[in-house]
Amino acid sequence: MSELDMSLHMDTSDFIKGADEIQRKQLPVATAWALNDTAQEVLEHIQHRMEVVFDEPTRFTKNAFHVWRAKKSNLVAKVQERPSVGSKHYLKVQERGGRRPKTGLERMLSSSLAYDGILAAIAPAAGARRNRFGNWAPGQRNQAVSAIKGWSETGYKANATKDSAARNRSRAAYFVPQKSSKLTPGIYKRTGRGKREKVVKIANFLDSLPSYSERLGFHDGAEQVFESRFPMYFRRAFKKAMATRR
Repeated sequence: MSELDMSLHMDTSDFIKGADEIQRKQLPVATAWALNDTAQEVLEHIQHRMEVVFDEPTRFTKNAFHVWRAKKSNLVAKVQERPSVGSKHYLKVQERGGRRPKTGLERMLSSSLAYDGILAAIAPAAGARRNRFGNWAPGQRNQAVSAIKGWSETGYKANATKDSAARNRSRAAYFVPQKSSKLTPGIYKRTGRGKREKVVKIANFLDSLPSYSERLGFHDGAEQVFESRFPMYFRRAFKKAMATRR
């Protein structure tokens, strides 16, 4: 089981002992309904916690978990990561702490970029354009990565011709400094020409992976939510199940 996977179930054996035949028949569906309603509250509790421990979490982050619903034939509800984010690393690292693995972008650049230093990780620099969540804006990131992938060891863009360079003099140019440069390792953006030329660092190359402390607390408070809310949901669900019995 993942550290970001929570199973919710309830032992109803004591209730069955004092129930009649009709009640025992309706018990599984009532339990499933109650588990699902409680799991939804646990999910909302986790999403609220994200708003507390993270600085403006993105919609993708807040929607990283979902409820796997219980059925009367399987009385277990789960709050777990969506399949679409199961391969992402950041929430797992925020939960357990420690060093994060390389991102797909970092693996790609470390293997394809003509860079003679150690490229363990990439982090936006002060000059990077950021979105409203404080992350490196995807538009600039993609543009910069696309540009530097064509740079050779001598610093010249392998897939650019003189004609295309002349046509695009007014556009920003992205580059990685050569080993002999006084510039620190990273990605830079150059705009303007001559006296108007401006060079801004937009990304840092790090020689080690960032390390994080435990932060998310996926399980914190979830058990209390379950214990306090399940009885109410079960009473409501059992009443509904008995009213709709056939």
